[in-house]
Amino acid sequence: MALIARVVVEPMRHEDVPAVHEIERLSFRTPWPAYAFEQELRSNRLARYLVARARDRIVGFAGVWLMVDEAHITTFSVHPDWRRQGIGRQLLLNLAELSIAIGARCMTLEVRESNSAAQDLYRAFGFEMAGRRPGYYTDDGEDALVMTTPDLSGPAMRRVLAIERERLAG
Repeated sequence: MALIARVVVEPMRHEDVPAVHEIERLSFRTPWPAYAFEQELRSNRLARYLVARARDRIVGFAGVWLMVDEAHITTFSVHPDWRRQGIGRQLLLNLAELSIAIGARCMTLEVRESNSAAQDLYRAFGFEMAGRRPGYYTDDGEDALVMTTPDLSGPAMRRVLAIERERLAG
């Protein structure tokens, strides 16, 4: 799938927080408050956040924390009006490349058991189920699936990332 919407992925800035928070609010039942993003950008030296920008509008965002040698995806969303256009793929590819650049060996995340669309995207990027967190989501008690990648520098992940780069360029 070629990227339908042309976006630029770049580091999140403080002035991006209101737009990011709006996407967060539209995407999650229990959104992070805006000050959480501000604090992450200001003082969490383990955190890295990206935004996807279509012209002058932020249409998606993602973040990771580098925990020793693991890039833990903390948040990831695309504005509902911009979904199914390849923006999530572009963000995830950039997040994987960022994770490699900051020294991560693998990537992990939690995803709602009911969110099959997200799980499909993560599987396309080499993520596999590694466990379950019963009752993880406090809003409804839904379980989270823990997903992780193989070694980011290994041949399997290099192949996956090359395929995704090609798919997005195509």
